Amino acid sequence: MAAAPPLVRSDSALGEFSPLKHFVVAKKKISDVFEQLLNYVRETSEFVEETSRNKALDNIATLDQKLEIQAYAEKLAVIKEVLVRRHMKVAFFGRTSNGKSTVVNAMLRDRVLPSGIGHTTNCFLSVEGTDEDKAYLKTEGSDEEKSIKTVNQLAHALHMDESLDAGCLVRVFWPKAKCALLRDDLVLVDSPGTDVTSQLDSWIDKFCLDADVFVLVANSESTLMNTEKHFFHKVNERLSKPNIFILNNRWDASANEPEYMEDVRKQHTDRCVNFLVEELKVVDRDQAPNHIFFISAKEVLNSRMQRAQGMPETGGALAEGFQERLKEFQSFERRFEECISQSAVKTKFEQHTIRAKQITEKVKSIMDAINIKAAEKRVAALEDRDYQMDRLEFVKKQLNLLINDIKKKIKAISEDVASKVSNAMGEEICRLHVLVDEFHADFHPSPHVLKIYKSELLAHVEEGMGKNLAFRCSNAVDASVQTSQKYMTETMLPLLPSAAQNQVHMLVPRRKFDLSYDLNCATICSDFQENIEFQFSLGWTALVHRFLGSVNAQRALKLMDQKFQASQPALPPATTPSSGPCSTVAPANHETAVMTQEDLMVAMATNVASLTSRTSMSVVIVGGVVYKAVGWKLIALSASLYGLLFLYEKLTWTTKAKERALKRQFVDYATEKLQLIVSFTSANCSHQVQQEMATTFARLCQQVDQTQKELEAEICQLTAKIDQLETIQRNSKKLRHKATALEKQLEAFTNQYLQPQQ
Repeated sequence: MAAAPPLVRSDSALGEFSPLKHFVVAKKKISDVFEQLLNYVRETSEFVEETSRNKALDNIATLDQKLEIQAYAEKLAVIKEVLVRRHMKVAFFGRTSNGKSTVVNAMLRDRVLPSGIGHTTNCFLSVEGTDEDKAYLKTEGSDEEKSIKTVNQLAHALHMDESLDAGCLVRVFWPKAKCALLRDDLVLVDSPGTDVTSQLDSWIDKFCLDADVFVLVANSESTLMNTEKHFFHKVNERLSKPNIFILNNRWDASANEPEYMEDVRKQHTDRCVNFLVEELKVVDRDQAPNHIFFISAKEVLNSRMQRAQGMPETGGALAEGFQERLKEFQSFERRFEECISQSAVKTKFEQHTIRAKQITEKVKSIMDAINIKAAEKRVAALEDRDYQMDRLEFVKKQLNLLINDIKKKIKAISEDVASKVSNAMGEEICRLHVLVDEFHADFHPSPHVLKIYKSELLAHVEEGMGKNLAFRCSNAVDASVQTSQKYMTETMLPLLPSAAQNQVHMLVPRRKFDLSYDLNCATICSDFQENIEFQFSLGWTALVHRFLGSVNAQRALKLMDQKFQASQPALPPATTPSSGPCSTVAPANHETAVMTQEDLMVAMATNVASLTSRTSMSVVIVGGVVYKAVGWKLIALSASLYGLLFLYEKLTWTTKAKERALKRQFVDYATEKLQLIVSFTSANCSHQVQQEMATTFARLCQQVDQTQKELEAEICQLTAKIDQLETIQRNSKKLRHKATALEKQLEAFTNQYLQPQQ
């Protein structure tokens, strides 16, 4: 390690800057970085765990990543705790009575450890600072704090504890307020003499592996012994180039022989240099002299204690050359502090810093992987959402177009069906007489039989016309409906959900469509009244019906009867069949007041008839005129033929004739009534077709609506997924930036504290 530039330091107890602060500052800084790093890794652990739990995101963060980051968090928590306990450690070794404890006391500027002639240190003693105002010690395997106030109490406590041996450690906690050196996380370890035990390997394993600096305290009155060299050879085998300082103690003895001082110093220096360079190979030959010092620890301790008491530090019996030895000791302290601060920072923090960089890099790579995967899935989700939105827009537009188109088609088919049914019904009405003639049932003029006969006739007409209409129209209508339904299905099939496309035959089952004509003849012909009484074809009533028509004849006859009845009380009873009501005109009532032109003609005819029938004179006059014109023979012949015709018709007016008359009357009546419901029936059939097709179209539209709902729901899900993915991307980028910032802090720490000083 390159030598650090010398720092101005006279006495740490005065509060001046100490190189040991370098370690303290570095420890605080790396601890802060690890605190941030631990919080960062815990934050990423929560983020990865939350992301991995979201099954809708298709495992953007895996379980392995989650476990990996959790392991990093646990590792960092352990390192953080270790850093809190990290301190600089210097171990003092040497043969018994070489002054190891005195050196420690001199550095601490107080008699902390027992020292003197003989074997005073029978176990390992570590001295470290405590924030408390009293000193205490802890023995190995016990947390009991044993209070000590003086060095004698410490020595007594160590010698009275029979369980302590050379391989045990006693930790001495000394108030930091009493010793400035202990304020900087420095632990000094005193050891028994290397010549009192053969268990050097266990010593090294137990006390030396974490030491930053080793101080070999040698006796300048003798040379380096093999026991001392052997121990450090073992240390060198276990550690890579340990930092070793050699203190040739009791150099004040050279003052008695000043003429040999330089030769002895050179001899010790050469041997120590060869030991460090040739045997241990821990330093270069140029740097080796900086690790070898000639001191008198006892003089330095006494001087510093006198100074602490306000006395001159050069007071008392001090050998010649004390100032040079004091400066040598101060030079050792300075070099030691520079070396241990640099070495401890490197040995205590370098591996942890490297590990922190590795963890940061790993976590950053995980964040990158999550960000990349989230970005890929977000792009895919955006494309999918755009596709679904385009499809939804297409479905809506296409549905509107199809609705208008199919409405027109339904209207056209409905009108066509109405036309077909109307034409077919008109033809069937024209053929009604054929259908009525095909009816055969028992007939009798009695009212009961007539009632049954008419009801059966109505049922026959209802059934026959229904079959004929179905034969004429149903097949064509069914073919038209099936074709339209197929067209609707094919045009709307692309708009249906994929599941419904495979089951469209269930949505629109293929079945024959039958029209229901529902003529309801029994209702429309319920007021049919037959007239099967005998009526002579050349009788007065028949002639009136023939010349005036049925409706006008009925009105005329009714009017005649009314006038005859009105005039009957004022006239004598008629003596002949030709007699009729008098010419006295009854007062006009409301019905006659509103008669039409045809009614007026009928009234005039009946008045004339009434006038001729009221007077026999008129008959005689007319008869005379006829007689004079044609002769009596022609009149007799006409009367005979008239009588024979009446007799023939009377004899032929049988039950069959009555049935034919009833059928003829029914055909005339039903024809008139059926003509009235042609438009209603055709509209009803048209409505049936319209309802059938509208039902089919409504089913398909319902499925299209389901498609729209599914698309809208999927779009909402994709939008929510995109939002989640964007959040994950933001958080992963944010965490990655934090990792980058931590890497910069670690790199700055490395450059400031771990790189060799130029």
